[in-house]
Amino acid sequence: MSVLIRGGRIVTAADDYVADLYVEDETITLIGESLDLQADKVIEAGGKYVLPGCVDPHTHLDMPFGGTVTIDDVESGQTAAAFGGTTCHVDFIIQPPGQSFAAALDDWRSKATGKQMIDMGYHMAVTDLKEGGSLEELATLPEQGVTSYKLFMAYKGALMVDDETLFKTMEVAAKTGALVMVHAENGDVIDVLVKQALAAGNTEPLYHALTRPPEAEGEATNRAIQLAHLAGAPLYVVHVTCKEAVEPIALAREKGWDVWGETCTQYFFTSLEDIAKPNFEGAKYVFSPPVRDASNHEVLWNAVRTNVLSVISTDHCAFLWDGQKTLGKDDFSKIPNGGPGIENRLQMIHEFGVRSGRISLNRMVELLATSPAKLFGLYPRKGTVAVGSEADLVVFDPQKQVTIAASAHHSKCDYNLYEGTTVTGSPEVVLLRGQVLVENDELVASPGIGQFVKRARFGEELKPAAKTASA
Repeated sequence: MSVLIRGGRIVTAADDYVADLYVEDETITLIGESLDLQADKVIEAGGKYVLPGCVDPHTHLDMPFGGTVTIDDVESGQTAAAFGGTTCHVDFIIQPPGQSFAAALDDWRSKATGKQMIDMGYHMAVTDLKEGGSLEELATLPEQGVTSYKLFMAYKGALMVDDETLFKTMEVAAKTGALVMVHAENGDVIDVLVKQALAAGNTEPLYHALTRPPEAEGEATNRAIQLAHLAGAPLYVVHVTCKEAVEPIALAREKGWDVWGETCTQYFFTSLEDIAKPNFEGAKYVFSPPVRDASNHEVLWNAVRTNVLSVISTDHCAFLWDGQKTLGKDDFSKIPNGGPGIENRLQMIHEFGVRSGRISLNRMVELLATSPAKLFGLYPRKGTVAVGSEADLVVFDPQKQVTIAASAHHSKCDYNLYEGTTVTGSPEVVLLRGQVLVENDELVASPGIGQFVKRARFGEELKPAAKTASA
């Protein structure tokens, strides 16, 4: 199918100009002024932005956790992503104890079969190198397009690994061209604080945050940075929330070390006031690392503006408030950790980042599309608008007003972290490899349109998937 997008304001991480754009065979083949070409579909984009499809490198779809499973499967989660202008994401495979990495990969891919609405890749979360996967098997994953390893320094007794496993995985990553990702919180300290809180009868959701202090995140972040530097491995610190974690990342980057960090949309907008809400409503804000004191909001905006943090993801990990979060009604440590957000990232960052003057349009594109595509082996096939790149595109109406509400979102989650927030600017048309996914607030594609993407090794570029013409 050929598509001609006329007169849009094309915005990339580096450029901002008005032009026409022509798509053939899933690929952008021509960008220029007043293109006189026939197309199967013509989209008039005057007064609109044409952005690269956003890339979300941090999601959890159809994931078991704490005796339940995230409410969004691949189809519902990716549908929500599409409506929010995200056309590719990288989901986490959680290696079950005792299972090989190959078996875990097969399980996760089977969950996606026939359900994919957008393109996706996988990270491998390493939990067991003794009874399950081996270092030798781990080293083969980049050949299969799984080019990042995730390790949890928290969730003691469940997902947490010791420093030996962490360091050995980093050594494998250094040799195989993989990127190491860490959930950086000191799980041993948190375990002590949780037990103390429960023993004192403190069971409310607020204590989820109070038993995971910012110092525990700062310490683990610094430890991971030092160990990765020792191993010679590139490091990516996920969901950074606070000054205590931003500072060691900033220091490492000043030294020229291979360290990157992300934060998530929710950490700009939620705080201890939310998790302290009465009648168990605070459970909606139970995710890890936890909400912080609101003074960290400007710390994070400054960090993404100055490239101390390079990516804004969502960590979409949705559970029903009524029926899943309520598993921890009498014990905050049993509340499933996670929140929704895959649909609202672009809207919220455009409204409160760009429109509020905190970041530029170019920086928004960099944070939501280009940087994650580069870091996770998807660029330049994805993450930019250029001849030869796949036609993952968002025609974004900067004047469209939307009030965010759970009643209107496409996740199966029964609440929205940004309920009642009015934003100006929202996707109007979303294309995946030149095929229309969403148009005029309607889903026009069917499950199965999305594909698994084999990602390039860290620092390498992903070769074009199809033959392209030059401008």
